[in-house]
Amino acid sequence: MMKKIIMLTVVLTLALTACGNQQTATPQSAAPASVAPDGIVAEGKLKPAQAVNLSFQARGAVDMINVKIGDRVRMGDVLARLANASQAEAQLAAANLELVNAQQAMDTLIRTGPANLAAAWDAYRKAQVVRAKAERDWENLNLDDIDDTLDDDKAELEDRAKDLKDAQEDFDKYKDLDKDNSKRKTAEDDLENAQEDYNEAVRKLEEDTRERDNLRAGLDAALANEAEARHQYELSAEGANKDQLTLAQARLDNAKAQVAAAESNLSNFVLTAPFDAVVAEVAIGNGEQVGPESRAVSIADTSTWIIETTDITELEVVKVAVGQKVTFTADALTDVTMKGTVTEVSQSSYTQSGDVIYTVRIKADEVDPLVKWGMTVEVTFEALE
Repeated sequence: MMKKIIMLTVVLTLALTACGNQQTATPQSAAPASVAPDGIVAEGKLKPAQAVNLSFQARGAVDMINVKIGDRVRMGDVLARLANASQAEAQLAAANLELVNAQQAMDTLIRTGPANLAAAWDAYRKAQVVRAKAERDWENLNLDDIDDTLDDDKAELEDRAKDLKDAQEDFDKYKDLDKDNSKRKTAEDDLENAQEDYNEAVRKLEEDTRERDNLRAGLDAALANEAEARHQYELSAEGANKDQLTLAQARLDNAKAQVAAAESNLSNFVLTAPFDAVVAEVAIGNGEQVGPESRAVSIADTSTWIIETTDITELEVVKVAVGQKVTFTADALTDVTMKGTVTEVSQSSYTQSGDVIYTVRIKADEVDPLVKWGMTVEVTFEALE
């Protein structure tokens, strides 16, 4: 383990003469202590930006393991399964077969109705597809991250508005001077730059807001289009046997619900990758009895690494800021220097061995391929200007 070292060198030179009849020389004063560097050196742990420990949600014996440590997997890939998954798989197969039969029955019934009913049904089904995609896009949107981004954008806009106001006030002091006056020209340039910065902050806020609002608007439009398509379909269906259509639709809806339930049940017996990643650990073996409490497979997205410091004190954290550049070395790779950027400085602290400690998070910009999850690193922060 690396420890921060504060070196203080004190040199004391004492000149003495030992002649019998001479007076003892006056001792020289101690040399001043060396100045500590402005940069901060801290210890931290390296970890992937996204990682998860996966466990089976049902109990049983491990029947199949499709991965080993170091394998790359894609979202949805099957990593492992339990022996008793066969029953759940059979239930899903039966549910899918019933769904196909129910859909065929509905399609056959529709084809025997009025000619425009088929077109109305096709339009309704397409509207359902569009609505489902819009729902998934909205659900996959990380609203917390967007809200944080918008808060940052608003704060940036307020800062730029203040800068613009200050620049305007400065220019007003000199605006009546000759246009070639150096003070007036400087103030005018500062005002133009402040206006450009303000305009850019406005555009950034608008762009980030649209990212959220466009998806919401797309979902709302898809829901409205689906409702209208359903309405047109129901109007067209008035020429067909309503009782038969009602029964067929109920059968189809029930079949879809049964498929969804069977898929959910099967997921208890089968582990799939929730995102693209690398397999970091396989903690199970074939034939082993496992359950929800047993970690089975750990995966990590190693395309992005972060460092969390463990020993930055209250006296040091004031010298750390978001965007600050760092270099770091791993204990296991002391001859390899890597780079990173501070992305977050914790606003809360904890006490460790009597010191008040703050966590600083760093995005690693360059990581050696030999680096592994959990390695200890020594981080050197560039001094703030």
